Amino acid sequence: QVQLVESGGGLVQAGGSLRLSCAASGRTFSNSTIAWFRQAAGKEREFVTAITWSGTITYYADSVKGRFTISRDNAKNTVYLQMNSLKPVDTAVYYCAASTGKGRTFVTPLAALYDYWGQGTQVTVSS
Repeated sequence: QVQLVESGGGLVQAGGSLRLSCAASGRTFSNSTIAWFRQAAGKEREFVTAITWSGTITYYADSVKGRFTISRDNAKNTVYLQMNSLKPVDTAVYYCAASTGKGRTFVTPLAALYDYWGQGTQVTVSS
């Protein structure tokens, strides 16, 4: 079992930055692939980025590549999402998700393959 709690969301002006955190509890965190997804009002949930358990493989959606950076600190059971050059289109509820037991190099943008989800944190970017 993995429990996930997101934090760090808020209101920021376009061009600004935010850092989201995903704090995890549970013995399998260090063996989990962690991803961030987001869901804007009235839209489907979409993949943002993911990182393997070792942190050596990352995967980004084209829409955030070069602006967002995912990282993890297994000693702190925490994954971070650094978001720079934010745009109004980045406004959404951001969720972290964990996929366990699928191997050290497993990373996927498919939400159905993630086993545990946090409750989400709101990010609002004003123009």
